[in-house]
Amino acid sequence: MRNSAIIGALSGNEGISQVVVGAQWGDEGKGKIVDIFAIESDIVIRHQGGDNAGHTLVVNGEKIILHLVPSGIMYPKATCVIGPGVVINPESLVKEIRELKRRGILRNDSQLMISDQATIILPIDIIIDQMREKRAGKGKIGTTGKGIGPAYEARASRSALLFRDIFLGPQELKEKLVKSVQEKTALLLQLCEFTGLADQQMVESLLALSEELAPYREADISSFVHKSIMDGKRILFEGAQGTYLDNLHGTYPFVTSSSTLAGNAAISTGISPQFLTNIVGICKAYTTRVGEGPFPTEELGDIGTLLREHGGEYGATTGRPRRCGWLDIPMIRRACMLNGITEIAMTKLDVLAGQTFINVCVNYEYRGKSLHGVFPTDLEMLKEVKPVYMKVPGFGEFDFSKCRKFEDLPNAAQNYVKTIQELIGVPITIVSVGADRESTLFRQAE
Repeated sequence: MRNSAIIGALSGNEGISQVVVGAQWGDEGKGKIVDIFAIESDIVIRHQGGDNAGHTLVVNGEKIILHLVPSGIMYPKATCVIGPGVVINPESLVKEIRELKRRGILRNDSQLMISDQATIILPIDIIIDQMREKRAGKGKIGTTGKGIGPAYEARASRSALLFRDIFLGPQELKEKLVKSVQEKTALLLQLCEFTGLADQQMVESLLALSEELAPYREADISSFVHKSIMDGKRILFEGAQGTYLDNLHGTYPFVTSSSTLAGNAAISTGISPQFLTNIVGICKAYTTRVGEGPFPTEELGDIGTLLREHGGEYGATTGRPRRCGWLDIPMIRRACMLNGITEIAMTKLDVLAGQTFINVCVNYEYRGKSLHGVFPTDLEMLKEVKPVYMKVPGFGEFDFSKCRKFEDLPNAAQNYVKTIQELIGVPITIVSVGADRESTLFRQAE
C-alpha cells in the first residue's frame, strides 16, 4: 500500500516512535507533515507549547488551523494526546473542540486525551503577558500575548493551576485559584492600574468549561504512552514552534517559554529517550521569523516582500506578517545537531518559483573573519554577522500544482534540493510544493 510505504521509505526503519520538530524559528509547515505521518500512526502527541501554535492543514482545498489539538485528529483511528508539558487555555481549547465537532472531524470523544498534569493558562496570565510586552517598548520579545510565558513561570514556581484542578469542587478550586493568582495580582499592581479579577467568576467559568473537557481527561499519560510503545503502537510526537525558539538553545531572549527540541518529547511526556527512534526536521526552502530578534539572512526589500506574498507568510495564530529571507545552512546544520535529526522535510519549495537565482547562506563573517560555517550562540555576535552566500540557479516560472513525484520537478528545482541536502549532510526525504496533501513529494536520498 502507498501509505504503508511512505513512513518505511522515509525513515529507513520501522521505529517505535517519531518526532516532528521545526528546524528554524517555527512556522515551517509541521502541521502538514504531521498530517502525512499520522496516516500510519496510532497515537499523535502534542508535547509542549500552547495555543500560541498554529498548525495549518489543507484537506481537499479546505483550510483547517489547529492550535492545541494534535494534527492527527484528522484520522479517526489515531488517538490524539495533549501531554503534561502543554499549557492549556481551557476557553480556547473548548472553542477548538467545538469547531472540530461542527466540521465532523472529532466524531468520537475517545479520539482525544488530555493530561491531568498539563498547566492551565488563566486570564491573569494573558494580561501579564500583554502588559509586559507593551511596557517593553523597543525591547519587546514579540510574543503572541497568549499567556504562555506566565503560565510556564507559575509551573516553575509551583503555583500553577493544573488541568486536574478544574474538576475539583467549587470551594477547593477557588482556594487553589486564589493561591495561584496572589503573586500575579501583586505583580500586575506594580505594572499597571489593576483592579483585580473576580475570583468567583473565574471559578464558575472554569467549572463550566470542565464539563465539556471531562470526557478527554487522562490521569496518567506517561503510563498510557509507555504501555502503547510496549504493545508495538506507532507513536508520533508533534512539536510546536521551532529549534531556535527553544528556551535554552534558541536565540535567547527572543524565544518561547518551553523546550522545542526533539528530546523534550520524551521529557514532557514522561518516557525514556531511547524510544525516540526517528527525528524528522522540518525546514522551509527559505527562512522566516515572527517577532523580534536577529535574522542574518533577512531580506528587507523586494525579495522579502515577494517571499511573504507568494508564501502567504502571515501568522496562523496572530495574522502578523512574517519576516522573510534566504535559507541559512549553518542554522539548519546546528538544528540537526541539537535534535539528532535523521531526515528532513523541505516545505514551500514552490514559493521560490520565478527567481532567476537563489541565494543560500553557507557561512558567516564576523568583523571580517570567517566563522567557518558555525551558527553563533552569542546573540550580540549573531546581530553583527554578515551572511556569505552561494548562488544557486533558480527555477524560473513553473506550475508546481501538477507535480506528484520528485521527478516531476524541473531539473533546477531538483538540483536545489540535492544541493541543500549535500550542504546540510542529512537526507531530504520529503519535498512539499503546495499546501494540499497531494502536493507532497517523497524521495529516496542518494
